[in-house]
Amino acid sequence: MSFWHHLISVFRRKQMSDQRRGLLTSIMEGIPAVIIANLLGGPILTIYVVYLGGSASDVGLVMAIPALTNLVQLVVAFYIQRFNNRRLLLTIFGVTHRVLWVATGLIPFFVSKSLMVEVFIGLFLMSFISASASSIFWTSIVADMVPAQIRGRYFGIRNTIHWAVGSITLLVGGQILERMDDASGFLLLYVVSALCTVWNGIELWRYPNLPFEKSGASSSGALFLKPLRDAGYMKATLFIAVFILLQNMAVPLFSYVMLETLHISKWGITVITTVQMVTTMFSYYYWGNLNTKFDTRTLLLWALPIIAGACVLWVGIEFLPVLLVLTVVNIALGVGLGGYNLLVFNFIIGDTPKSDRPMYVAVFSALTGVTGFIGPLFGGWLYKRIEDSPYWLQSYGVSLFIGVALLLLALAVGPVVFRAPRAAEQEQARLDAE
Repeated sequence: MSFWHHLISVFRRKQMSDQRRGLLTSIMEGIPAVIIANLLGGPILTIYVVYLGGSASDVGLVMAIPALTNLVQLVVAFYIQRFNNRRLLLTIFGVTHRVLWVATGLIPFFVSKSLMVEVFIGLFLMSFISASASSIFWTSIVADMVPAQIRGRYFGIRNTIHWAVGSITLLVGGQILERMDDASGFLLLYVVSALCTVWNGIELWRYPNLPFEKSGASSSGALFLKPLRDAGYMKATLFIAVFILLQNMAVPLFSYVMLETLHISKWGITVITTVQMVTTMFSYYYWGNLNTKFDTRTLLLWALPIIAGACVLWVGIEFLPVLLVLTVVNIALGVGLGGYNLLVFNFIIGDTPKSDRPMYVAVFSALTGVTGFIGPLFGGWLYKRIEDSPYWLQSYGVSLFIGVALLLLALAVGPVVFRAPRAAEQEQARLDAE
């Protein structure tokens, strides 16, 4: 009976306490969001851009847009101080983001072939401007909603659930594209995404509208300078920004190399990417448990070299079967990204004072957003420049060189930047967060 009682409680949330209802809503809201992200994003996004007539440079630009739009968070972080209803703005921006993304599915029906890629980029840009704005409100609400003592374990479980859904979604999406012609396949993916957009909007409105503790900064300038004057936070942020710059020159273009250089089928790409997602799914749980025992900064020092190693492993194509190597690459990438995604989120909400957290998050997102934007652009440009180069350079050379640079950065500079703060500083950070 307890199982059925728990199952029914998912749909009868009014019987729960406010905190439990909020924690459950965070899990439920993420499910349709993850379905949309995997039906329209990731390797399927690359396939769709190529379907519309896009080149390597176009793919690089599209992959860079989500990072660039993080600059919007600086503006939102100022204006969030003027509003009390964070849930309303989260819902408005969250729904707008997904409606505009789903609208890109109409391009083949209403836009001439010569303009398809340009229109897609325009809609995609506006969509992720809204996504970036909504993330400030979401992070602020969730950071207030989830107790600090269970943060690592809770987000480990939440992310495990979401990545399980994402893995299944990506496999199904890949099968749809493999078994149907492109036009029909993409139409079906976009229809499902449209339905999930409605579901997600309903879930967003179910978040608790918690009281907002505003910053005590005397002016907008003082508010902006607070994170900039936090030396430890800024050193870590700048290090991560540089790491992302190098990482995004290679990792977002893995699918493009598999599709255009290695000539792996669409189904094969989605299966390989699903391997990464399943690995990430399981690793979230273990990284979350580790985060209850070890400092977040220490664990980041463990996760970043794994991402770098995944890039270096591409060299195995020279000696071993391609699919075997790519499977190993994506397993390693899944472990590394699982740690990075969970730990960076816990870092920016755990190492920051509660009242000034939106500005801390905005500064982090802006700096990493700029480098995250430049990385795929430069990567796309680089792959276009080496189209007539030796096969080894086109297939694994770029990833190998970038992976070596990432390893040097993570192993030589990382320990200096992420040196654990002294006990007194840790205690003060904990008190500020509370």
